[in-house]
Amino acid sequence: MITDTGKVDGAAFEELRSLAHRAVDAGRLEEAQSFIEQALAWAREHGTQQQVDHASCNRAALAIQLGRGEGELAALREILLRSGDPATNRLAAYHLSLHYEVVKNFKKSLFYARIARDRANVLGVPEWLASSHNQLGNALLGESLIDEASREYEQALELMPGERSVVRALVLNNLGYCRVLQRRSHEGYALLYEALSDLRKFRALRYQVLPHLDLCFAHLETGRYRLANRQGMLALRLAEETGQIDSIKNALYLLGEAANLSGDTETAREHFTRLHREFFPDQTYLPGFLLAVDVRKLVNLHA
Repeated sequence: MITDTGKVDGAAFEELRSLAHRAVDAGRLEEAQSFIEQALAWAREHGTQQQVDHASCNRAALAIQLGRGEGELAALREILLRSGDPATNRLAAYHLSLHYEVVKNFKKSLFYARIARDRANVLGVPEWLASSHNQLGNALLGESLIDEASREYEQALELMPGERSVVRALVLNNLGYCRVLQRRSHEGYALLYEALSDLRKFRALRYQVLPHLDLCFAHLETGRYRLANRQGMLALRLAEETGQIDSIKNALYLLGEAANLSGDTETAREHFTRLHREFFPDQTYLPGFLLAVDVRKLVNLHA
């Protein structure tokens, strides 16, 4: 997930947004929320309607990442319909797409991602075009349109050549996961390890969970079960540390599968039993069912 920002005038306003953006990149979302609330208060007192709209979009983006996006939808739709500014339109549409990606309504996510992409094409700002193509890729991947998603990620990377950043690392990770799904594991490994290296460089702890999960999945696909277990355990510990519930669930699925495929049925049952106990308490059949099926076919790590 990438939080996108626009650029408008106002030194104090821009400084607060810059602080928020850096906090988001580092995964410090509560800290970022404080800066964004300050930016919104400044804009309402001193700024233009465009600045108020931009700050409102950024507040919505944080709420979406923190699982509280539903309450921001009306404001985002109102901004999208009211504003005649293409940059503001793009920002509102982008974050609407982001919300629907989070709640797994990928058709709506795709609809708004295309609006954001069209506005970005008009504006011609490479950074905004890149984030729009990445978001389109996310919506397409959620719909299991892997080849189409890959092309969007490739276009996003073409717009940020040579740049090392958290944003680029997340796109690399997305494309790496697609390559694994396309049975192009060698390329997938290279992209995923590059993404993880950059996220470590920027100390973006929260965002390191997904490449660890994707590498766990890649190792399962290539029969490297010991390495899969290592990556899965790293993902699980980071997900627990940063409070990412969906990632905890995915890690337990993959760790159980890694143990099961390596012949350690007892450990596999322990992982699947924890999954049942903590997340699906009514599904008493779950551990036995997961031991009998190919779990990799049940999990989309990016949806």
